[in-house]
Amino acid sequence: MTQSSTIPLAEDLAEHSPVVLGPWSLVWRKFLRHRLAVISGVIIILIYLIAAFAEFVAPIDIGKTSVRHTFAPPQMIHLFAPGDDGSTVFLPHVKGLKTTIDTEARRRSFEVDESKIIPLGFFVHGFEYKLFGIIESDVHLFGPKNPRDPFYLFGADRLGRDILSRIIVGTRISMSIGLVGVAMSLVIGVLLGGISGYFGGWTDSLIQRFIEFIRSVPTIPLWMGLAAAIPLDWPPLRTYFVVTLIVSMIGWTSLAREVRGKFLSLRNEDFIVAARLDGLSHGEVILKHMVPSFSSHIIASLTLAVPLMILAETSLSFLGIGLQPPIVSWGTLLKEAQNIRSIAQAPWLLIAPGTVIVIAVLTFNFLGDGLRDAADPNAH
Repeated sequence: MTQSSTIPLAEDLAEHSPVVLGPWSLVWRKFLRHRLAVISGVIIILIYLIAAFAEFVAPIDIGKTSVRHTFAPPQMIHLFAPGDDGSTVFLPHVKGLKTTIDTEARRRSFEVDESKIIPLGFFVHGFEYKLFGIIESDVHLFGPKNPRDPFYLFGADRLGRDILSRIIVGTRISMSIGLVGVAMSLVIGVLLGGISGYFGGWTDSLIQRFIEFIRSVPTIPLWMGLAAAIPLDWPPLRTYFVVTLIVSMIGWTSLAREVRGKFLSLRNEDFIVAARLDGLSHGEVILKHMVPSFSSHIIASLTLAVPLMILAETSLSFLGIGLQPPIVSWGTLLKEAQNIRSIAQAPWLLIAPGTVIVIAVLTFNFLGDGLRDAADPNAH
């Protein structure tokens, strides 16, 4: 028997050797098996794309008012219309609206005008805007081919403004507050939680008592007190930043306690002791060895914290102590439905933004559940 037949070649060993996956590859493979989380991730990406290109996606100018279309009902999209020769042709459109005024009840009502057809299309021309504050354009993803035609897919508010366009533009504020608030919570939570769990002793006791004090304060009164200190003449950008700080003040405490627990369990592990004996500083041990060892768990926790930030901003704005008009967010849109008259006469003021908020919160929760299960080494 020859030597070549007894000694396996390197190519054969490489072909039959097992494939070793890294921790992130294992997390990604487990995450892909969670179909609901994957679908939720795709929806979240679409929501943030809408937020980034809000002016392009919004069919109507959010500041455009119409006295004739106050509380106009949602219009239904029709795909087919009768042609000139009596046949049916494919023509996406909405029907016009006829207004009737009850002089006794002093109330305006709307009826569908079957004779009025408003054609719709993609990449139509409408109001002018600057995309990202740089690119000037008047092209929109969809909308009426004639920009002067009334188009209220989700209905109109008390000033005749398009609810759909305002929801699209409000997505940018509400969704970005979730990300910015979570980023602030990440920095504060990892910093204080890491110091508390790594050093222990009186440092741990002091930080934990501070966290317990913050968590013991009632949330709504705390937010109301902080929001009341915001001057009314502040510019919208500064107000947005302060509201984001207020929202993130509570969110970091849960993350800090989770990080503390992880640090307490890791600080006496062999690889941490070896890193200290190798001469690494405390900061290098924390940032290079301890935090990366459970970074997937931190990502999952932050994903679950984003919907809490969104709901906090919505609640503050709804109560009138958060963002205020002319800033457009999901919370300020819900504020339009605070009285019984608005809800009775125009229920879409509550249903449209409320549905969007529920979808965003659910998708983030599903995504967070999928990431948490994928990051858990004991989950199957």
